[in-house]
Amino acid sequence: MKKTQFSALLVILLSYGTLSYSQTKPAASEAEIKQQLGSYRTKIDSLDALLISTLGQREKVVKEIGIYKAENHIPALQKDRFKQVLERSIEAGKKEGLSATCIEEIMNAIHKESLRIEQEDIAKKQ
Repeated sequence: MKKTQFSALLVILLSYGTLSYSQTKPAASEAEIKQQLGSYRTKIDSLDALLISTLGQREKVVKEIGIYKAENHIPALQKDRFKQVLERSIEAGKKEGLSATCIEEIMNAIHKESLRIEQEDIAKKQ
């Protein structure tokens, strides 16, 4: 069989396989769609709760750090430390398929809140 004939046969077979699969698989009903989406959304809700819980635990540690910094007259902002946290987070995010931009935005928001908490504790000690 010539190369062009083989290529044409391959395209036909692949097309047939795709067509026959899509023709034999019935479309999901509205009830099935709602059920499946509901299942996915339950997973998302559970993961969101875990994220919030983890952030809460992180901020408790941040509060401890803020108190320590206040007692030892250390400024809240530690640029080098944040740079390390951000770089490590970006690398971890890449492994999870997350963009550097996404991770930077998330970590900047977390850092902003952490600084607010630390500055609040430092102000209390002054």
